[in-house]
Amino acid sequence: MSRLPYAELDPALAEHIVTLGGRILNLYRLLGNQPRLLEAWIDFAYTLRRACTTSRVLRELMILRTAQLARSEYEWHQHRIMARQAGVPEEKVADLERWRESSLFDARERAALALTEEIVAGRVEDATHAAAMREFDRGEYVELVLTASFYVMVPRVLDAIGATAEGEEGDGAPDPPAPAQFRL
Repeated sequence: MSRLPYAELDPALAEHIVTLGGRILNLYRLLGNQPRLLEAWIDFAYTLRRACTTSRVLRELMILRTAQLARSEYEWHQHRIMARQAGVPEEKVADLERWRESSLFDARERAALALTEEIVAGRVEDATHAAAMREFDRGEYVELVLTASFYVMVPRVLDAIGATAEGEEGDGAPDPPAPAQFRL
């Protein structure tokens, strides 16, 4: 149950979200209680989603990993939809918790996922940074750092405002079960 009332979004902002390819999510309706910050949120989030040079598949894997580590059902639900739309293979989603042992992930994905996990933990080790820099240029590295860092913040916001996916429409495809760590 949300901790704030749903705000009516300014029609221009709602149109902006839809123009970017988004949907009016409960998260946005809750953040709409502070319209200027919602606008900044939308612009930053969609810049990360649409204006990066790194693969959207790679970034969705990173985002799903942050959702797993934060046990964020809402983030998991929303980004399962986006990952599906981006073409993330279902086998990789299923193996994401075991990415270190899985043969499905390539060197770039492994470097990005290690970086993600250390950003979530709050400290990136020099060896992890060096491994990422072997796979990505400086601009790509910044994209990955900002993606992982933004999506570390998202579950904290979701929890604080009590956002749920209840009543939202998805992409029509059923979500696979949430990871076992979500079902405590």
